[in-house]
Amino acid sequence: MGFLMINNLNVSIDKKFNWEVIQKELRHQFGNEIYESWLKKIVFEEKFSNHILVSVSTRFIRDWIVSRYLDQILGAIKKVNKEIIRIEFKIENKIDGINKDIQQNTNNKISFIKDSFVQYNRIDHNKSFENFIIGESNKLAFEAAKKVSEKISHYNPFYLYAGVGMGKTHLLNAIGLKLKEDKKVTFISAERFMYQFVKAIKSNEMVKFKDNFRNTDVLIIDDIQFMNGKEAMQEEFFHTFNSLIDKGSQVILSADRPPNKLIKIQERIKSRFSGGLVVDIQSPEHDLRLKILKTKVDELNILYSEKLKLSEEILKFISSEIRNSIRELVGALNRVASFSRIYNRVPNLNEVKIILKDLLSVNETNITIDNIQTLVCKYFKISKNEMLSSRRSRYLVRPRQVAIYLSKTLTTKSLPEIGREFSNRDHTTVIHSVKTIEKLKSDNNEISTGISYLKNQILYKKENEI
Repeated sequence: MGFLMINNLNVSIDKKFNWEVIQKELRHQFGNEIYESWLKKIVFEEKFSNHILVSVSTRFIRDWIVSRYLDQILGAIKKVNKEIIRIEFKIENKIDGINKDIQQNTNNKISFIKDSFVQYNRIDHNKSFENFIIGESNKLAFEAAKKVSEKISHYNPFYLYAGVGMGKTHLLNAIGLKLKEDKKVTFISAERFMYQFVKAIKSNEMVKFKDNFRNTDVLIIDDIQFMNGKEAMQEEFFHTFNSLIDKGSQVILSADRPPNKLIKIQERIKSRFSGGLVVDIQSPEHDLRLKILKTKVDELNILYSEKLKLSEEILKFISSEIRNSIRELVGALNRVASFSRIYNRVPNLNEVKIILKDLLSVNETNITIDNIQTLVCKYFKISKNEMLSSRRSRYLVRPRQVAIYLSKTLTTKSLPEIGREFSNRDHTTVIHSVKTIEKLKSDNNEISTGISYLKNQILYKKENEI
């Protein structure tokens, strides 16, 4: 979903739309803590025929809300007005009591798609060369991007490719930020380019479309792999591309694969892409991943009053386990940071493993109730027959409750299914066991440590250490 700037064409405003009702629903649905921390920051701006426009103060807050709560927020809105099918965001930076929309054009150096349903600019002032973290895997791409920003059309086109979440968009944005100081820059995604092309055809505005994209000094298109199919659109792009190259404008492209691997894109277009400077970003090495984590921790500590103090052991563990995507690496850190804020303490290593278990190299198909029972019995030095018996001796009840708790926590089995695995016990017994262990964990440090230890053994299959 894009985050779009909207003009005032074809808009019908419903003044009866009650944002306060929606806010109350969000508070009820998410709880007071999440609402106060995030959702309260959403400011309602305007209602249109089938969508609403809201604003938040920073890009970080917008991205956090969108990645975690957007579907539920839209569901709450639909309870009030079923016609609303999407939410559009803008970033409002309030300085000295004055709203300054950092997505609006203030210096005429960034071009917009004028007089259309969408006015859209992807340039983010928070993604510059200065805050791009460099390592061996991305150093060549970084240096090439800086060269392009110093002398346009020398490397033309500049084609940057890498997997998802590796920093391509950051580098494209950094180039745009640098060049917009004295050049006219157009920065758009391939999907948005396609959208504008189709809209221009339908509204008979192809002349305006061509002017918008050909009268620019720098054209930056992100995720060019999505510009596939649609021969007419590719034809127009090819001519736009040639027009810009011929007049000395800079064309900058990013993709998730090299030019020759692009699918459903004309061979002559792929050939033109290959004729410029083609550079890739490789998978980040461990030192770079660790450096990124430390930098992001510093950024979070600037953003929040509650300081996040993660040990070197935890940072090294996360950077060792999350290898393929910088975006996923930062997402893992955000999870740990959220845990720390919610529980007002830093998690230990075993808890980090639980928090991130779906991101780590864990084969969950091998986590069965039978395995959990076996490991718990070894830990408490009892037999499985004793655990599953009807006896209620204290030395048997506690291990049984622990095994039930771990079965509920680490598997997707329902309460009745878990009960059946423990000699057909009732689901109410399962509920009681889970509540008992949860209370003991908060009151008894020895129990809490034992639970964390067992979780680690179950998740990482280290039976020989028990």
